[in-house]
Amino acid sequence: MSRPPVNPAQPNSGSDGNNGPVRPASDGPVTPGLESGGKKPPGILIISIVVVLEALALLGAAAWYAFELLTGAPVLTFWGAVFTLGLLLAFSAWLFAVGHFLFRGYRWTRAAALVAQLFVLTIGFPTMTGGLVLPGLAMILPALAAIVFLFQKSVIAYASRAGGTQGAL
Repeated sequence: MSRPPVNPAQPNSGSDGNNGPVRPASDGPVTPGLESGGKKPPGILIISIVVVLEALALLGAAAWYAFELLTGAPVLTFWGAVFTLGLLLAFSAWLFAVGHFLFRGYRWTRAAALVAQLFVLTIGFPTMTGGLVLPGLAMILPALAAIVFLFQKSVIAYASRAGGTQGAL
């Protein structure tokens, strides 16, 4: 389909009735950060993998916690334990969403991933200094790598999608 030529000296009335330039229709959805034909930066993949692995670890901890709760492990308050289980599940779901939408390039995920990594560091350092060196390092090293990659220019440029006008569902 072709469009008639536009004379720049005359005001152009767009199809919506507003005066302004008519923008050409795109052939498909524009991937954030890839408008110029570039690729996803490797930092996005690394951060997304770290966040999704943390979500899987929390999901595993929630499953273990639920098993212990169902088998009658002693707890101070039953409803407090149920609340803790709910928090583990909710935080795991949140991290899955952060990893997914970070991989797609949404802007809000950078802050969410940074906060998650800071939480991991607050648990990893006491774990390591408390004598559990390998589990502590297993938390600290991926979190530090994710934080370093979060501040790379290519990651910031890619993860700059603010969202669209379409519904979420």
